[in-house]
Amino acid sequence: MIFRKLAFVFLLFSSLVTWSQSTCNLTVTLTGLDSKKGKLYVAVYNTKESFLKSPFKGEILEIDNGKAIAVFKDLPQGVYAVSSFYDKNNNGKLDTNLMGIPKEPHATSNNATGSFGPPKFEDAKFKLEKKETVITIQY
Repeated sequence: MIFRKLAFVFLLFSSLVTWSQSTCNLTVTLTGLDSKKGKLYVAVYNTKESFLKSPFKGEILEIDNGKAIAVFKDLPQGVYAVSSFYDKNNNGKLDTNLMGIPKEPHATSNNATGSFGPPKFEDAKFKLEKKETVITIQY
């Protein structure tokens, strides 16, 4: 009987420890921004299918001294990609030309760029495994 109680307590404790270690905080530092005008939109994606379509998490940031910092807390461990765009005219969207090419600055994790189209999830992805992870995206 004591063995069962100890086994139950051990299983309960180990599941709590595992649960508490399975979330991570991601800090995204965006640098090289040339102005204080407008806002910076930052999106985190957790699947290839949702990349550049439907963010898992997002932030709208003010720019201070050429940089901005987004903090995403309690993300499950896994594979992610980050994209961002600098909405210089503050109209709430990424402006594009008639061919759909962005007219406003934009960037992704791993500094991934697309050739003849947007960057691919495979090029922008990274593993989120540590409790605290910091990535830098240069504009």
